[in-house]
Amino acid sequence: MSILKKEDSYYLGRITKPFGYKGELSIYLDVDTPEEYRELDGVYVEINKRLVLYEIETIRVQGNKAVVKFVDVNGEDADRLIGRDLYLPLTMLPPLEGNKFYFHEVIGFSVYDQDKGYIGTIAGVYENTTQPLLSVEFENKEILIPVIDQVIKQVDRENKQMHIEAPAGLIDLYLN
Repeated sequence: MSILKKEDSYYLGRITKPFGYKGELSIYLDVDTPEEYRELDGVYVEINKRLVLYEIETIRVQGNKAVVKFVDVNGEDADRLIGRDLYLPLTMLPPLEGNKFYFHEVIGFSVYDQDKGYIGTIAGVYENTTQPLLSVEFENKEILIPVIDQVIKQVDRENKQMHIEAPAGLIDLYLN
């Protein structure tokens, strides 16, 4: 049985309900491009705060939903998986280029504003807001920067830097 640490994984989706009577399960794929997951041969299911690998016998993806049959999982065993979260290793994420980035990959990046220069280091990302916000730490203060194309001007992975153009007055709100 293969185990994966949560910090080395990303959220793929959730098992939502049974599908038919042959042990198949419906899953919701919480990803931008579900079709990229048509060839999965396994996923990690969160059970008792541990991520456990389940091999996939068959998978059919349609939109952001899929029907999956796990190897050696039938009936009641399948029913016990309903409502469980699914994860994959971070290494399976396709690399992004340009100003597109995964939130986890920019933690620790230095942030430079077009007008203010260095404004701090990315400490985290708030995703449960109307729009995602970067949490930038500067001199024991938190500056929240919206993750939108008009603000994020350059993501420099090589130097672990992000260059932004913050809306007028935004940074001053946090520093005064």
